[in-house]
Amino acid sequence: MIDNNATQRTGTGARQRESGIQRFPCEIRGLPAPRNDGAGAADTVLLPPAVPHLHAQYRAITLDQRARANEVACAVEISSQITRDSELFVPDSRRAWTRLVVAVIIGSLGSVGMWSVVVALPVVQAEFGASRGTASLAFTMVMLGFGSGGVLTGKITDRYGIVAAIGLGIGILALGYIGAGMSSSIWQFILVHFAIGLSSSATFGPLMAEASYWFERYRGLAVTIAASGNYVGGTIWPPVMTWAMEAFGWRHTHIAVGLFTAVAMALALVVLRMLMGAATRRSHVNAPPPRVDLRLNTNTLTAILSLASIACCVAMSMPQVHIVAYCGDLGYGVARGAEMLSLMLGFGIISRIGSGFLADRIGGIRTLLIGSVAQGFALLFYLFFDSLTSLYIISAMFGLFQGGIVPSYAIIVREAMPAREAATRVGIVIFASVFGMSFGGWVSGVIFDATGSYAAAFLNGLAWNALNITIMVSLLIRARTRRLAMA
Repeated sequence: MIDNNATQRTGTGARQRESGIQRFPCEIRGLPAPRNDGAGAADTVLLPPAVPHLHAQYRAITLDQRARANEVACAVEISSQITRDSELFVPDSRRAWTRLVVAVIIGSLGSVGMWSVVVALPVVQAEFGASRGTASLAFTMVMLGFGSGGVLTGKITDRYGIVAAIGLGIGILALGYIGAGMSSSIWQFILVHFAIGLSSSATFGPLMAEASYWFERYRGLAVTIAASGNYVGGTIWPPVMTWAMEAFGWRHTHIAVGLFTAVAMALALVVLRMLMGAATRRSHVNAPPPRVDLRLNTNTLTAILSLASIACCVAMSMPQVHIVAYCGDLGYGVARGAEMLSLMLGFGIISRIGSGFLADRIGGIRTLLIGSVAQGFALLFYLFFDSLTSLYIISAMFGLFQGGIVPSYAIIVREAMPAREAATRVGIVIFASVFGMSFGGWVSGVIFDATGSYAAAFLNGLAWNALNITIMVSLLIRARTRRLAMA
């Protein structure tokens, strides 16, 4: 029975909250609420005064029927509300896949901040007369901004939703590229890339974390597809930037990129907002518990994953940051290096999607371990082969091997940590990974300046990759030990 005195009526279809529980109005249109004073029954039927006991019984029956009718109406209201909520978000539904497509578009546009500096590095270095190590600091600042921005935009996503985080990133990205195009010194160019990296972060880690809520059965695949936007952009932007800088100069190109991405990303964000309806802020009350128990508290596991991501990305950064300059030093030209970078990232898309399928079957830890071992073999090949054809082949192999590594960290976070912290924890691990990318890109340039070749830089990458493999093996052993103990 429903206590009508305890429920505040605010009109049909409104919600009430009492002790943290959602309550719905239980009135039926055209049917007055039962009165507690006993009146109302006599308004409908007049019984002879000679039978007062019948009058009392009839009044009790009427009150009971009306109360039951109100209960039915309340149940219908709750059911319809649940139906409306489910229409806003149904895991693995067509709407979820449509959201994912829009997320990839946003990610590919926003990732320009990571890839344009790689192509612009030799041109900007020549114009300002800077050393290779100094010019590489622009990429370092992009990565630092990307990493710190991942934590910031992750917190914004957890609290205000993905739309707010991406909207903030769009504005900063446009201003950053316009500022880069107007730079009057190498240091101004380097510093403004921190803002560019920060803005690009909103289209990577937070999007991966958000996509993990749209799917249950295909969660690993969804996360890696969302992360593939970064590599789609890496496939498209380097040749576009190369052509535009040759045709219009690097300054005009940067300004144009800022204006174009602002308009295009804003339109895509409007579409995503429409697809998300009222569910732009996520509730984690009914989120499923973590799938994997590593017997580690959240902070400890975050620190371990962060160290592993630093190690893997120091190794990963060597070819991605320096392949264009490497080809220029070998006499093949920077255009060939840009093509190799696009090839590398294009195969990285295949790798990311494939690793998503794999993660849904064997888990994130095993998937990451396989990718790390394969990445080590590709780095080893760079040491022994430097012909133009072999570099194309090795670059394709490298992309195919390492593309799924970084998204696997996000999958591990969702498998082993509470859902309410997902975007923030993913942001922290991504921050560590981009710190590794930035440090690796810078230290590779320093090693080149000191030795005059990239051989020692490739060896440095191999050593860091071995550390990442060691950490993943230890986590895998810990997970297996936990399962055996529970058996």
